[in-house]
Amino acid sequence: MKSISETFHEAVMPGEVLQALNIRPAGVYADFTAGGGSHSRAILEQLDQNGRLIAGDRDQSAVQAATTTLTSVGAQAAWEVRHRSFGDLADELVREGIMLDGMLADLGVSSHQLDTPERGYSYKADGPLDMRMDVAQGETASDIVNLRTADELTDIFRRYGEERHARRIADYLVKRRNTRPFFRTLDLADAVATAMPAAARREAQHPARRVFQALRIEVNSELAQLEHLLDRVPALMRDRGRVLFITFHSLEDRLVKRAMTVWQSPCDCPRHLPCTCGQKPLGKQLNRGGVTAGETELKQNRRSKSARLRIFEIRKEQ
Repeated sequence: MKSISETFHEAVMPGEVLQALNIRPAGVYADFTAGGGSHSRAILEQLDQNGRLIAGDRDQSAVQAATTTLTSVGAQAAWEVRHRSFGDLADELVREGIMLDGMLADLGVSSHQLDTPERGYSYKADGPLDMRMDVAQGETASDIVNLRTADELTDIFRRYGEERHARRIADYLVKRRNTRPFFRTLDLADAVATAMPAAARREAQHPARRVFQALRIEVNSELAQLEHLLDRVPALMRDRGRVLFITFHSLEDRLVKRAMTVWQSPCDCPRHLPCTCGQKPLGKQLNRGGVTAGETELKQNRRSKSARLRIFEIRKEQ
């Protein structure tokens, strides 16, 4: 039987991440989405006795897995794993006055979460309709599907799933739940497929993929958490520190790309007039288009196909 740390996904672009972080052995680093600890381990192995790693995850099972992984390193550096969402961890580090030489946020959902039916993320395996990354907090996906109005569901499916049949699906779910509420993943997946036009059901991707993505984002406030972390970056980073985000879908990638663009060019004065706003660049994007996985990794790790690594270097003394 696999250990819990082995059930989490293989780290995406580990070599590219280490190269981009440009690790200082005595530096302070944070992995805001530890998962099974693969990226954290790679960072920790580069640190000496004066270095420090702070890892965090909102999923308690991920905290346990990452702790097991990092313990196995036998590192000289100080390290810890905190049970926190990445937004809350950022706030905590700011309050504690901890400044970082590098930070990483891998925004993907772990294989452990997707492959555990009891977590409720999968539209291919039956399980409770939950989807909470922290199972001790907040509404479940079942709560949202059964209690939100048709207008609210339509907005969720459009905004977070970019589902073009959002209204049609929402109306069908509201009608169906009046006689039989939704509590299981496959029941919801079947209902979504039933609500969609026949042509849409014949598309290559599963008919329920976008709806499940939208519900997961809503349940966990994923984009709000991401925006919160992005807001905290300037207060967290030391000069020449590296900021890394790995995104997996267009919604989160647009947020990261927009933030990095503003960090690099914050002036909002009219282009034809001299700058009077006084806003100074925070640094520079090191790869404007982002880094994607190489051919070898794409063959070995299918999860890397949609991953994009964006890198920003803080330059406070310009």
